[in-house]
Amino acid sequence: MSADSPVLSASAHQPSAPVLTSITFEYLDAPETLLADSLRHRSLVWTRNGHGLVGFGTAARLHTHGEERFARARAWFAQVIEQARIIDPISRPGSGLVSFGSFAFSFTSVFESRLVIPQLVIGRDEEKSWITVTGSAEELNGLTYQQALARAESAMADASLPAAETGSIELTSGQLTAGSYLEAVDHALGHFEERGISKLVLARDVLAHSSTPINLARIVDALTEQYGNCWTYSVDGLVGATPEMLVRVTGGLAEARVLAGTLDRAAAGAEDPDFARRNLFEDPKQRNEHQLAIDSLTASLNPISHGMNAPEEPFILQLPNVWHLASDVRAQLRADAAGTLPTALDVAEIFHPTAAVCGTPTKKAGVLLRELEGMDRGPYAGPVGWVDSRGDGEFGIALRGGILEDEKLMRLYAGCGIVPGSVPEDELAESWAKMRPMRQALGAE
Repeated sequence: MSADSPVLSASAHQPSAPVLTSITFEYLDAPETLLADSLRHRSLVWTRNGHGLVGFGTAARLHTHGEERFARARAWFAQVIEQARIIDPISRPGSGLVSFGSFAFSFTSVFESRLVIPQLVIGRDEEKSWITVTGSAEELNGLTYQQALARAESAMADASLPAAETGSIELTSGQLTAGSYLEAVDHALGHFEERGISKLVLARDVLAHSSTPINLARIVDALTEQYGNCWTYSVDGLVGATPEMLVRVTGGLAEARVLAGTLDRAAAGAEDPDFARRNLFEDPKQRNEHQLAIDSLTASLNPISHGMNAPEEPFILQLPNVWHLASDVRAQLRADAAGTLPTALDVAEIFHPTAAVCGTPTKKAGVLLRELEGMDRGPYAGPVGWVDSRGDGEFGIALRGGILEDEKLMRLYAGCGIVPGSVPEDELAESWAKMRPMRQALGAE
């Protein structure tokens, strides 16, 4: 199976869409390790606790950028669905015609946001496993289950890298050095009152140089092993394990996991069983930062839902590298005048950027962070995930990850929420803690 396909221009007001056929089969006798067994260097991945999607090849793709990147993506995918012939007896979130997506954090970014419809998808949830093949009607005419399995084997071979030893990793400064980051945090603290900002999320990057080609399958495998409770993603070289769900849409129900407030599990005294509660849950600075994120989400949800259901207090989410204050929220989406419910892609656009990755208020914070960071975030902290033809889907925030810039170079990112009372040196240390999952996966710990 070829991974080649035309890349549609984002310059057209209404990009054209291909006419596709998509056929889904139930994957019989699938092992519990089906997704882990399917990981390859060039595969598209969205997985958590052994469930999710792995895609191969490209049936169609759209690249776009600028302020209209979400609108163009939505219009293009809607046209694809309208024209497509979809045979899906499974009819579950993620079955049938599916598109993986990754979007730039900022409309000013040179990174091209994208939707990718794979030629083949292997999916698994709590009840079923399936395989979906997408292509032209002529190509899929008379396709059988056994032929679909054969295509899967071929797709995995095409997406693999030759077996090789893992190389050594050297970490160097990226666009923002450690010293520059300390200065940026200090400057941010001095601008809050005059800019009317209560929180600013400042990010930094680090370059990971490998002595041998970097195999993304090994990174994804390591992340799923160590951070199985996070959402592990891989889309066109963007890879990571995010603990933050921007939105999951299932049958008109929207759910999100909000994180704000972080504590390094390697901190001195962290072995004390009450350490996280005292220094995170009971810390006014951390609780204030978390509440700002909840308030931001509430403001975004109210116009498109029947109200948000959120717990009165957050819980402490324990990950191998850090603790977070976390809240799981949900809301029933409201249909528009035509009776159409918002899709996962619609809601991802509405939610982005959240206070957790930009600041409060978001527009003012966005202007200041561009001034102080002095770097292009690219897809870091942008939405990453998938959407299907029913509008169901999952988009996480592209955190705890990096992007492969060439076969031996990966750029890692991490950001921290700055609020009054933040200490620059503490925020720098927190950024290193947030890079720990990728450093571990690369063998650069």
